[in-house]
Amino acid sequence: MIRMLPLWGAAALFLFLVMTAAWLVQRRTDQGGWADAFWSLGLGAAGIGVSLAPLNDGSPSPRQWLAAVLIGLWGLRLGLHIAARAAHEQEDARYARLREDWGADFQTKMFGFLMLQAAAAAFLALSILTAAHNPTPGLTLQDGLAALIFVSALLGEGLADRQLAAFKAEPANRGRVCDTGLWAWSRHPNYFFEWLGWCAWPVFAIDFRGDWPWGWLALTGPIYIYWLLTQVSGVPLLEAHMRRSRPDAFEAYAASTSRFFPRPPKP
Repeated sequence: MIRMLPLWGAAALFLFLVMTAAWLVQRRTDQGGWADAFWSLGLGAAGIGVSLAPLNDGSPSPRQWLAAVLIGLWGLRLGLHIAARAAHEQEDARYARLREDWGADFQTKMFGFLMLQAAAAAFLALSILTAAHNPTPGLTLQDGLAALIFVSALLGEGLADRQLAAFKAEPANRGRVCDTGLWAWSRHPNYFFEWLGWCAWPVFAIDFRGDWPWGWLALTGPIYIYWLLTQVSGVPLLEAHMRRSRPDAFEAYAASTSRFFPRPPKP
């Protein structure tokens, strides 16, 4: 673990620089949504770095390459999706609300907020680091299961995003809440699949034989992202906005649809 600490520290420094750049871009554009694009792309790049960086003299293992490819695909898909939204749509409702609440102090508080996001990304990078550097030789069925979980989550989140975009593109749906496809099973299927993807890293990392005890640290990733999405910056802020902007439609939707984990809608 001691050999991993400098690598983790370098990743953390990189992420703080990325989120500083994000603050400068959102300041120039008055579009807070760019912060999420920088966060996703930055964490993807940091994940590739901590996955492939050597801790010994040898070349990267197949597990390291697999981890790098997966987190790179995640960062690229999510980052580009959010960047396209930031470039062509109104400011994300969460940041618009913060801009209103913080008033003249918005930029100062926004900088502190983005530094907290950098710290969160650095914490999540620990799961990738311990997963990629599991020293178990070769790739195992456990690695295959982890990859299957991750790819399923990536595809599910992408499908949820496309379904929501298609719903919003229909003029007849203005003022309505998306309740079709995956959105009929969960009020936040994109967040659910985001959390599911982080569940793959402990499956990569944990060695049940006890030869890699540091692998258990990867459990912090899904635990933290679940708390973050359901209690802090994801579901609560978005649902508060929906209750303000379309109260009747949202209450009807919430009465029949699971808050997070997918299940069939109530009649």
